[in-house]
Amino acid sequence: MAERAELTSYEYRKIRARILAESTVCIMCGHTGSQAVDHVVPVARGGARLDPENLAPIHGVDGCPTCGRKCNNDKGDKLLSEVKRLITSVDWYAGP
Repeated sequence: MAERAELTSYEYRKIRARILAESTVCIMCGHTGSQAVDHVVPVARGGARLDPENLAPIHGVDGCPTCGRKCNNDKGDKLLSEVKRLITSVDWYAGP
């Protein structure tokens, strides 16, 4: 297992807070209320550990309050293109 000490570092917590202050829209389901951030390109696949451009909001342990999906668990170490997107009556990925 890869070393994950960066997840408890002060630098990571600052980046996480900044990302969540900008948006809480989950990269997986498109619903608001994300309380965690995840690597867009997983570290296991060469993604940068502390690059804000490689981190995005995602629903963590508690899951999405809207759809109930465990977004971070579903994504795991996959790329977004490899994960089945949530299909709903509203296109949450279309933007405002």
